Amino acid sequence: MNHLKIKAIFLAGLFLLTGCAGGVGSPPPLAAPESNDLLQFNPVRPGDTIAVMETSMGTIRIRLFPEHAPVTVENFVGLAEEGFYDGRNFHRVISDFMIQGGAIEHDGSGATSIFRDSAGNPQPFVDEFSDYLWHFRGALSMANPGTRDSNLSQFFIVQNNYVPEQLAEQMRAFEFPENVVEAYVQTGGAPHLDGGHTVFGQVIEGMDVVDAIAALPTGANDRPVEDVLINSLTIEIAQ
Repeated sequence: MNHLKIKAIFLAGLFLLTGCAGGVGSPPPLAAPESNDLLQFNPVRPGDTIAVMETSMGTIRIRLFPEHAPVTVENFVGLAEEGFYDGRNFHRVISDFMIQGGAIEHDGSGATSIFRDSAGNPQPFVDEFSDYLWHFRGALSMANPGTRDSNLSQFFIVQNNYVPEQLAEQMRAFEFPENVVEAYVQTGGAPHLDGGHTVFGQVIEGMDVVDAIAALPTGANDRPVEDVLINSLTIEIAQ
């Protein structure tokens, strides 16, 4: 989706001015207008891939989308099956924005992947942008340093629950699909990240846990004062 790159650049500054002021009061329920195009809100079907993240603050269940982000899901599932994420922490949390994990070190440094070069060194993998996956509240997306095709093991979950109407109008001006704009207004999210990070999953249970993690006191570099751990990350197939 090449046009999203332009949108992402434009919206980044606007979101910093308007979006981060939201989140007052109780979050709205995670719901959106019914549409086959909004895959993140469709019911879970038999055969869907589900990541079960047992954290020290509760369980988060996430539906993955291998049909739209096959390389990203392959890496995430592969690392989970190797036990890489077990015992890792959420090293960066920002209330009304997101929670981030998947680093090698607890300070947020380091990352890896299942892909290796001829010398056995972990290799980053490609961005996978889709017209069907967006940074709605609850989206699971790849963290990266801002350069193209630089994904490794770090990920984040979008927690912001408020997208103001002013931002929605700007999105319409940049020709975001109307059902996508309405979903952002109803659920919240981080539209300035569309076209810059790969969305590959959606939380289906446990947004209360995500909210609780995002609300924790933090110190330097937005790291929680007390570690929040991913005790285990396992993969299930929906029945």
